[in-house]
Amino acid sequence: MFKIESPKIILMLKKIFVGTVLIAMASSCVSSKVYNDLESRYAKLKQERNELAAENQELESANNKLNNGVRVLQEAYDKVVAERDQLRQDYEATKSQLTKLQESYDALEKQSSSAIAENSRKNRELLTQLEEKERVLAEEQARLEQLKSELDSRSQRVNELEGLIASKDAAMRQLKDAISKALLDFEGKGLTVEQRDGKVYVSMENKLLFQSGSWAVGSEGQRAVRQLASVLAQNPEINILIEGHTDNVPYRGNGSLDDNWDLSTKRATAIVRLLVKNTGIDPNNLTAAGRGEYAPVASNSTVDGKAKNRRIEVVLTPKLDEVTRLLNDM
Repeated sequence: MFKIESPKIILMLKKIFVGTVLIAMASSCVSSKVYNDLESRYAKLKQERNELAAENQELESANNKLNNGVRVLQEAYDKVVAERDQLRQDYEATKSQLTKLQESYDALEKQSSSAIAENSRKNRELLTQLEEKERVLAEEQARLEQLKSELDSRSQRVNELEGLIASKDAAMRQLKDAISKALLDFEGKGLTVEQRDGKVYVSMENKLLFQSGSWAVGSEGQRAVRQLASVLAQNPEINILIEGHTDNVPYRGNGSLDDNWDLSTKRATAIVRLLVKNTGIDPNNLTAAGRGEYAPVASNSTVDGKAKNRRIEVVLTPKLDEVTRLLNDM
């Protein structure tokens, strides 16, 4: 740091002091004119002191700036020295590496011709192996592309299958809603309509259809079957399975039937005959089956459970020919 002293300020202070003394003395023993002259000189000296103080402050500010500039230059100098030292280290490391590389190169040049020939032979073997691997890789790539093509094709068929299944499910939901609406009059009379596993199940208890031990359909049951047939006639792409079910009470009829198997089959066939009276229903879509007492939906230990088990179930299944075709193509 630089420090600037101001001799002018010291001299000025001495002058002010002397002037003050003279003024004090003059005030008692000199004339008014001399006193005024001294006072004028004092004012001038005071002004010069102020100017010198301002100049001193400017010089101190300049000194601070110079000191800051010196500090910045010192830092820059130190940084350049550090960079120079680092470059010197890098140079020495590179020089050492170059020396090692030169030594390695010299050692390679000193290798015998037999060693070079051996290396050449190994290189040819490696080249042959590389060509073989490239050939195998090309074959694998071709096979991979073939598999990818097959996968894309299967993915497309899966998408078609999913779309078809979704369409079938939507159609079955519409069918269920249409049947429920058509058979609305029979709610609470032993008739239920539900959809599960992609199928629609129409269950009609025997109290709606048959007298005990009989397979002749009553008038109310015939009306229900006709209304069901009107909906099924509008859906020709549906397979219709009519299942007859009984409770576990052994059949004791007039002797024309042997057991509950016969009774359940007769009842299923009776429903089929009513359905085919609607000419819009294709008989090829109909199947009758007797299940006897072996597919209960409730316990046979109660009267209500036995009543639920004595029933006709119409199982409606969408035709899956197109689905089967897609599955076979996969």
